[in-house]
Amino acid sequence: MIEVTVYSRTGCHLCHVVVDQLEEIRKEKQFNLEVLLIDGDAELERKYGEQIPVTLINGQPHDYWRIDPVRFKAALDQL
Repeated sequence: MIEVTVYSRTGCHLCHVVVDQLEEIRKEKQFNLEVLLIDGDAELERKYGEQIPVTLINGQPHDYWRIDPVRFKAALDQL
């Protein structure tokens, strides 16, 4: 199963938009979705703090700030 992770932050509006988009895509494509808050994780805050939300596919960064649904679906199809 494809694993999609979204690094998020409490109160992040863009994060909510991305998660909503991914939930819509899940109606067409099968993948597990996990949303992880970086709040309080010094390493993740240092690595991704200014780029939240960060979307990863199978542990590999795919997009920062937003997702392009067409590009995201194409990436899933290539797996």
